[in-house]
Amino acid sequence: MFKKVLIANRGEIAIRVIRCLREHGIQSVAVYSDPDRDSLAVRYAHQAVHLPGNTSAETYMDIEKVLDAAKRTGCEAIHPGYGFLSEKAEFSQACRDAGIAFIGPHPESISSMGDKTTARELMIKAGVPVTPGFQNENGDRREALQAAQEMGFPVMIKASAGGGGKGMRRVDRAEDFLSNYDMAASEAKSAFGDDRIYIEKFIQNPRHIEVQIACDKHGNAIHLAERECSVQRRHQKVVEEAPSPAVTPEMRAKIGEIAIQAALAVNYDSVGTIEFLMDKDNNFFFMEMNTRLQVEHPVTEWITGVDLVRLQLQIAAGEKLPFSQDDITITGHSVECRVYAEDPEKNFMPSPGKITSLLTPSGLGVRDDSGVYPGYEVPIYYDPMISKLTTWGRDREEAILRMSRALGEYRVGGIKTNLWFHRALMQHPAWLAADLDTAFIERHPELLHKGLDEGHIEPALIAAAIKHYKTEARRGAAGPDEQTQNSSQWKAGARLAVMRYRSL
Repeated sequence: MFKKVLIANRGEIAIRVIRCLREHGIQSVAVYSDPDRDSLAVRYAHQAVHLPGNTSAETYMDIEKVLDAAKRTGCEAIHPGYGFLSEKAEFSQACRDAGIAFIGPHPESISSMGDKTTARELMIKAGVPVTPGFQNENGDRREALQAAQEMGFPVMIKASAGGGGKGMRRVDRAEDFLSNYDMAASEAKSAFGDDRIYIEKFIQNPRHIEVQIACDKHGNAIHLAERECSVQRRHQKVVEEAPSPAVTPEMRAKIGEIAIQAALAVNYDSVGTIEFLMDKDNNFFFMEMNTRLQVEHPVTEWITGVDLVRLQLQIAAGEKLPFSQDDITITGHSVECRVYAEDPEKNFMPSPGKITSLLTPSGLGVRDDSGVYPGYEVPIYYDPMISKLTTWGRDREEAILRMSRALGEYRVGGIKTNLWFHRALMQHPAWLAADLDTAFIERHPELLHKGLDEGHIEPALIAAAIKHYKTEARRGAAGPDEQTQNSSQWKAGARLAVMRYRSL
C-alpha cells in the first residue's frame, strides 16, 4: 500500500479521502488555491501545497502544477476525487509517465468512455443496450436536424466530450432544433474545448439508475448494487438513494451483469459507475460511464459496508478485489441530500458568501460529509456544495424519517442554501410514494416555493403519510398523483392522521 498520497481536489471530497488515508496510516498532501487557503483540507492534511491562482484552470486542473506538487512532496500516488482532473485521460497518462500511481483507471479506459460516441460504439459491440442516436461528425446542422426528425421528437442534444449537464438540450419541436443545437455546441466548446454534438432519442419520463462497479487489475469485476438519481436540477443530481425503490432483486442481478459487461469491454481497473435510463416498461439503456468516484458514493457505502475510497487505493496498488460478488449483500436503505449554497427559488442560483453560523446534524444512521465551518467563505469560483448529508435506515421509510429529522436540525447562517427544498421534498407525497423520474422537479414546481418549508419537520407527520399510502396501495387505490393533486391538502390530511393518533 502507498505511504503518501496527494489529493488533487478540494472541499468535502478532499476531506473524505484524507480521513480514509489517516485510518490506514497513509500520509496525505492537500493542494489549495488562493480562495481555499483557509480550507479544512489544508488543516486536516499532513502537508499542503499552494497552487497560485483562483480559477479551476489556474489551479486544480493544471496538470503541471499538480504533478510538481506531488513530486516535491514525495507522493507515490494521486487521488483525483471527482470533477477537475478525475476523468482526464491526459492526467492519468501524465501520472503514469511520471511514475506516480493514478488512483483511478488507466488512461485508455478514460479516453474510451469519456467520449460519448466512442462509448456508444463500444457498448453496442459489447451487447449493452443503448438509446437510438446520431453522431454529427462533420458538424452539419441540417444533417443533424434530419436525423432528429427521423428519430422523432423529443430528442436530446448532447456534447460528445461533455458531462455534468453542460452542452445538453432537450428539443421537443423541429423548429427549435437549430437554435438549441448552436447553443449546445457553443457551451460544449466553452466547457470542454470540443464542439462536437450527438443527438439521442429522448426517453419519456425515465428514471436515472446507476450501478456501482469495481474492477481490479487481475480481471476480477463486481457490482455493488444500484442508486436512484432521478431527482435532478439542470440535468444534475440533487438527491440520491440506494437501492432504487423501482429495482427488484431480479432486475438488480440483470443490470449488474450488464454493468460489469460494459466495464470489462474497456478493460476497466478501478471503481466506477455505469449510468442507465430506465423507461416505464423497466427497460434499461446505457447512458454513460463515470470513470471515477461519484459524489453520491456514501449511499452505496451505507448499504454494502464497503469503503469505496479504500477499495480505490487497494486496486491502484495492484491488489485483488478483497471479495467476490457473492460476498456483497444489501442491508437497509440510504438517502443522500446534496446541501448547496444556492437559492432554489431563483433556479438554484449559487449563493456564495461567509457562513456566519453552522449547526450540523448527527446521531444514529446520520453522516455529514462536509468541507465548511463557521466563518468559512464559500468561493465564487467552484461548485457551491456545502456538504452531502446521508442517512441510513432498515428500510426506505426509516431512512427518510431519519433524513427528515436531520434536515430539521441542520442550520447554516449568512448565506442562502437549498435546505428548505430538501425539507419540503422529504414530506412530498410523490417522493414518499417513490413516483420518480428525471423531470421530478419540473413536475412539482411547488417544491420551489419556500412557503412549504416549516423549518422543523415532524417525523410523525411523514410516518402517518407513509402508512396512509401503504394502506391505500393494498386496497388498490390510485397513485398519489391521482389521490392528492394539492400539496396543502395532503399535508392537512397527514396532520389530521397525526392528531388522531395522539388522541388515542
